[in-house]
Amino acid sequence: MAEYQKIEYRITKDGKITETVIGATGSSCTETTRGLETALGEVEAQELLPEYYEGEENLTSSSSTTLNQM
Repeated sequence: MAEYQKIEYRITKDGKITETVIGATGSSCTETTRGLETALGEVEAQELLPEYYEGEENLTSSSSTTLNQM
């Protein structure tokens, strides 16, 4: 089932736009707004809320190699 997301925009008198993604976690927050941010221009600052880090898996990898001497 698709996840419901809401994007809230606030535009100040000087024209600055603040967007907040509600109802999304992980990288879907930034993916949801990427297209509009590109269309609007340069992103001046980005603050990731705690919800961004929810559901993200912290993956670690380990690699080892064994060399056989002849």
